[in-house]
Amino acid sequence: MTDPDIVCEGLVRIFAVADIEVQALQGLDLTVERGGLVALVGASGSGKSTLLSILSALDTPTAGKATVAGRDLTALTPRQRVDYRREVVGFVWQQTARNLLPYLSAEENVQLARAIGGDRSNPARAAELLELTGVADVAARRPAELSGGQQQRVAIAVALANDPRVLLADEPTGDLDEHATADVLSTFETVNRELGTTALIVTHDPAVSEHVRRTVQIRDGRTATEVLRSTHTDDEGREHTIAQEFVVLDKVGRMQLPTDYMTQLDLRDRVRLELNPDHVGVWSGDSRPGSAARVPENVEGSEPAAPEPDRVEGSEPQTRRSLRRRTEEHPDE
Repeated sequence: MTDPDIVCEGLVRIFAVADIEVQALQGLDLTVERGGLVALVGASGSGKSTLLSILSALDTPTAGKATVAGRDLTALTPRQRVDYRREVVGFVWQQTARNLLPYLSAEENVQLARAIGGDRSNPARAAELLELTGVADVAARRPAELSGGQQQRVAIAVALANDPRVLLADEPTGDLDEHATADVLSTFETVNRELGTTALIVTHDPAVSEHVRRTVQIRDGRTATEVLRSTHTDDEGREHTIAQEFVVLDKVGRMQLPTDYMTQLDLRDRVRLELNPDHVGVWSGDSRPGSAARVPENVEGSEPAAPEPDRVEGSEPQTRRSLRRRTEEHPDE
């Protein structure tokens, strides 16, 4: 079994401005297996771009550990960090001006990236990458002559110029319309499938998650939930996509409850827990004033279990909700 390509353990990043400290990452844990295609989603300010800066060796964490393709990023020398960015990771920015030189054609941009990486042995490789990303027909055009979607697909070819193990993308579809977004995401899928390149796409666009097998949500500087998707064929030959959503539990047992759960059940400050044979229940600490929280049976000295919450006929308890998330089936269009 191969080691994961990306491993983050307890990542912390604190930015200090004058006397103010901002904690962008708060003990983040993340693992991406080799050959994985993962979307990292979250609102602005959740720590997504900070994480990507660390994984691309453009920044260093305040605490914790980050390993990419077997390299401990916290232990690299300045020279090793340059070599790492040239040989191990490829990067796609949201702004095309950061990805492509405006006075070079699409093919020349890819050729330049290969030359900077020190590989001039296979001039045809640039054309092959443009073919793979679906823009071989515009190889002679400059960026200003390309659409936004074409520019980003050329940018992916540039990021792949030196055959990196890991491809990182920061909001690659942020400036694109729906059609161009679909084309760019399809290109990431093709690259992942054909080359086996591990890809991590950071975005705030929830539509991106429909194109990947795994979506990780980051909130307040920590991973909060994950959605895993798999495709199954029924007895009639129809394909169905099954999505399972999980709450992420860190090494010391911490997790973040989904915001909609907290809002609907009015969970705040303190909550009550209930241990069941196959799940843990949680409900508002103010839902039953004066009652004792239920504890596991057969524990010496334990208090009697609290009564069940009031039920609405035909529904789940209104003040308690299992932490297990539902599995949803969506037939493919």
